[in-house]
Amino acid sequence: MNDRFFVDTNVLVYAYDDCAGPKHAIALSLLKEVVQSGAAIISTQVLQELVICLRRKVARPLENKEIRKIVSELLDEWEVFVNNSKSVLHSLEIEDRYKTSFWDALILYAAQESAAQTLYTEDLNHGQMYGGVRVINPFKL
Repeated sequence: MNDRFFVDTNVLVYAYDDCAGPKHAIALSLLKEVVQSGAAIISTQVLQELVICLRRKVARPLENKEIRKIVSELLDEWEVFVNNSKSVLHSLEIEDRYKTSFWDALILYAAQESAAQTLYTEDLNHGQMYGGVRVINPFKL
């Protein structure tokens, strides 16, 4: 792998939700591969959403202690793109251009700005190019 890989929240949630069935195994395998590439990227938005999802949206919600451990490991192994006021303005443009939700536009902006060639998510159109970023839904492969 020579690309840089941005991973959306949903893929991370499946990796940490052992009740997610086949998506759990797919997400775990993908994350292992991406981390081993040395080119794994997430954003502050992804970290924030992950915390909320692991607390409230998984079958077996995690305690803060477990969530802190997960976030600490991600911070050690992943590049983190930090959203700022410029991110918000550019994401509004992306939202208009591609007719996405604002939150998906913010993910796309972070992926573009961190020079990722691939965005792993199930929230956008599989195979579509958004600027220089190709969306791959790992659960469709």
